[in-house]
Amino acid sequence: MREVQARAGTGQVVVIGAGIAGLAAAHRLLERGARVTVLEASDRVGGKLLPGEIAGARVDLGAESMLARRPEAVALAREVGLAGRLQPPATATASIWTRGALRPMPKGHVMGVPGTAAALSGVLSDEGLARIDRDAELPRTEVGDDVAVGEYVAARLGREVVDRLVEPLLGGVYAGDAYRISMRSAVPQLFQAARSHASLTEGVREIQAKAAAAQQTGPVFMGLQGGVGTLPLAVAESVRARGGEILTGTPVTELSHSAADGGWRVVAGERVLRADAVVLAVPAPAAARLLRTQSPGAAAELGGVEYASMALVTLAYRRAEAGLPEGSGFLVPPVDGRTIKASTFASQKWGWIADENPGLVVLRTSVGRYGETEILQRDDDELVAVSRHDLKAAAGLDATPVATRVTRWDDGLPQYPVGHHARVARIREHVAKLPGLAVCGAQYDGVGIPACIASAYAAVDQIHGDLRGVQELTAHPVQSLHGGAGE
Repeated sequence: MREVQARAGTGQVVVIGAGIAGLAAAHRLLERGARVTVLEASDRVGGKLLPGEIAGARVDLGAESMLARRPEAVALAREVGLAGRLQPPATATASIWTRGALRPMPKGHVMGVPGTAAALSGVLSDEGLARIDRDAELPRTEVGDDVAVGEYVAARLGREVVDRLVEPLLGGVYAGDAYRISMRSAVPQLFQAARSHASLTEGVREIQAKAAAAQQTGPVFMGLQGGVGTLPLAVAESVRARGGEILTGTPVTELSHSAADGGWRVVAGERVLRADAVVLAVPAPAAARLLRTQSPGAAAELGGVEYASMALVTLAYRRAEAGLPEGSGFLVPPVDGRTIKASTFASQKWGWIADENPGLVVLRTSVGRYGETEILQRDDDELVAVSRHDLKAAAGLDATPVATRVTRWDDGLPQYPVGHHARVARIREHVAKLPGLAVCGAQYDGVGIPACIASAYAAVDQIHGDLRGVQELTAHPVQSLHGGAGE
């Protein structure tokens, strides 16, 4: 084993993980004057952001949009030279495939929770709509330190609201189960409303009134020409241009802190690096493994983080043969017993795809939720077949695709069950005992791209002695919204 990089004074930082969180941390560290080495176990950068192609068309094979109402992702794109490629969705109109038909996605709700029963007209049954109106008559439901979104909303408004709308919207973000997902961590706006209002619908109306008063303009979501998957590539290029080193195919096997010199020792194969600080930007299982010796408490907490797996099926059709309903796609409530959980009409959602490929129609479906293992054990051809079956039933699409691609994201989405915020606080309490160490990524304060970047910036601030960002995120996690259909 050879030591290839010696610790030289202060300001040497190793970032472990080259997903968008790790790359954003490296980019910010270089701005602060640090010397940075990024170590990535896989053969590429970007994590869950992955550009690809199908039938010659550029597409995203991972996340495809980023929340624009938070500043972090759009600002980073501009900083790395992508300002001219930022594009909002060409259409923000989506549908929900429920009760045997594609129905317009309701407006006037907060992650599926309405301010009035009328907002869900057309999606819910008459009985379901009537149940919403009972909310104003019910006594306050105490939420305590945290509560499951589905449990609380069902108690206030009835299960039909959860099963037909909240579940598919939350499932699109977390691939999870609304009856397990933490309201405090996943939908903090609703949690605060539940704490301050006896009536949930009244609380939602207040959220909506505040949003209207803020007069936020511009698109809610943003994409990039060429795909959101090009963002980490541009950040990596900027990191290298600023003197940072990024090593792929370099898994870290050992992480230790020396009390004698206050530095860190990072072992990656035959390579040994010494650093003043380390930013750990890897999924929870890998973080737990690396911290097992240095912080058994943090490792135990990280080891308890659960993940959901999913697959994206991308299909390309000849435009002349593939007519689609209008809009960006549709969501599918699990209660209806369908296989796919969403479909994005990519050529209609993103104008650049249609412009670059006028003879093609590109769309994708997603399959797999937390606890669903059988569907993801099927081979690629079977996943394509079930996707085509559901697309025919939902949208009347009966053409034969000219190309298909299946992208599997095993353990791709961390779950935020009740008590998640407390787990994150405990992890950070343990990590804070180790000088020069910070953690960031999707398993802490939000799964969306802006949340991961915010987490990275807070980690950089922490190793510079500023805990305000970490404290703010721990107290107020970033709400991840659903980008229409198919995220």
